[in-house]
Amino acid sequence: MLRPSDSVVRAITIDGAFRVITALTTDTVRGAIAVQSATGATAQRLGELITGAILVREAMAPNLRVQAIVKGATGHGTLVADSHPDGTSRGLVNLGKGAAEGSTVEVGAGSLLQIMRTLPSGMLHQGVVEVPAEGGISGGLMTYMQESEQVVSMIAVATLLGADGVGASGGYLVQLLPEVERGPLMVMTERLKDFERLDDVLAHEGASADVLLEELLHGMPFSRLDDSPLSFSCRCSELRVMATLASLPRRDVEEMVEDGKVLDIRCDYCGKDYQVSPSQLRSLL
Repeated sequence: MLRPSDSVVRAITIDGAFRVITALTTDTVRGAIAVQSATGATAQRLGELITGAILVREAMAPNLRVQAIVKGATGHGTLVADSHPDGTSRGLVNLGKGAAEGSTVEVGAGSLLQIMRTLPSGMLHQGVVEVPAEGGISGGLMTYMQESEQVVSMIAVATLLGADGVGASGGYLVQLLPEVERGPLMVMTERLKDFERLDDVLAHEGASADVLLEELLHGMPFSRLDDSPLSFSCRCSELRVMATLASLPRRDVEEMVEDGKVLDIRCDYCGKDYQVSPSQLRSLL
């Protein structure tokens, strides 16, 4: 049996009460975690944050970029998830200076979740919330949606790790629309109780974004709107490296040219190495 590919699916209930977004992100998360060499709890939280960034982007800014950042509960360590409108995402783990081997980014009471999304005007919308003591990344995402976006949503994200790394990853977002009435709300509340352990649903062979959607809305007529593929990819390039260097003060560039050495730069997101020669640096002056 072919394993379902990563995708996000959007739907709305026929009664106009709920907007639903489901996502399978297994390969996307697997790629990000492998590049970051993340393991254990840090790998799980990074996977959940990437899935969460995708869901928030799909809900609030499907044609624009969303970046989600979690700062560890102890004040040390940061997780970053970067989701783009073409369906590509990437992640970053920063354990901080002097972090001991095996250190993790602890997510819980005291952690902060920051989400930035691009607006059509080109400006940034930014919100920062505290991650609740219970609920982890999922709880932080729901808090953000309600407090920063004023959108009541139910969100769950999960990343399952096995002996060979990421076994499965995915999540869902259910947005309450103004038309929701007490009856449908009670039905949806009961349905979501069955999804309190999203892990169990994702662990099933053949789990996909469509399977999540059908399970979530079982017995509730809905219209499947559309779907989009998801994947892991980094947006770094030599052009972006040169553009970054061009933004440095002129004297800094001059000093690097005078040094006469090839500049080695590594992308923190994907680990790709770039070499910039003195002649290339000189062209920036």
